[in-house]
Amino acid sequence: MKVAIIGAGNMGGAIARGMAKGSIVPAGNITVADPSQEKLDKLQVEHASLHVTTGNREAADKADMIILAVKPWLAEPVIKELQIASDALFVSVAAGITCEQLAEYIGNDRQTLFRLIPNTAISEMQSMTLISSHNASAEQEQLMLDIFNEMGLAMLLPEEKMAAATAMTSCGIAYVLKYIQAAMQAGIELGIYPKDGMKMVAQSVKGAAELILNNDTHPGAEIDKVCTPGGITIRGLNELEHEGFASAVIKAIKKSS
Repeated sequence: MKVAIIGAGNMGGAIARGMAKGSIVPAGNITVADPSQEKLDKLQVEHASLHVTTGNREAADKADMIILAVKPWLAEPVIKELQIASDALFVSVAAGITCEQLAEYIGNDRQTLFRLIPNTAISEMQSMTLISSHNASAEQEQLMLDIFNEMGLAMLLPEEKMAAATAMTSCGIAYVLKYIQAAMQAGIELGIYPKDGMKMVAQSVKGAAELILNNDTHPGAEIDKVCTPGGITIRGLNELEHEGFASAVIKAIKKSS
């Protein structure tokens, strides 16, 4: 399989690096296109087998899979510049661009299409990646899941669920980071140095995630294990509730969807 990645910015570059590290597509079968030679050179320093070019059409020519990783307002002109084979898998990372719009830009309503929403943790191979498909077979959907499960966790969703799920994952990572930042600020007030506090809180968040992912438990069940009657944890949790913590998170996710 030959893969073309159009765009070597934060997301396109991260996908290229992750795919090159993975076991499904050899790095030598990946071509990355971007107008910035500096970005391309940086990628090749990290993965010498990657092919790079400043020409989008050159990258997409004869590709079995084309991954569009450009800003949403650039999607239409970039797509119309390409010559896309009718049997190629076309994957868009451009937020908010629907499969219907992609088919219109390509000029083929039978094209196999995927919408892909990773989050910024893809750079650490820890993304929560959302995938929706159009005109795709079960085998093609599984291929996408296999590729992006190597960069974290991938999940197939109906397209109509993408906006809500994006708010929980792509936007949601910022909300988790905001909690880490706030906890660090509390630590500073209590005499903890910022670097130490960051490691403490980040590891605690990572550990909490591993608890529920590895054991398939509900967050509430894990919370109950920490809360001793009359203890310090339940006091803090009650204060969070009094200050509207859960309500604020719910409102933020709904506002972002």
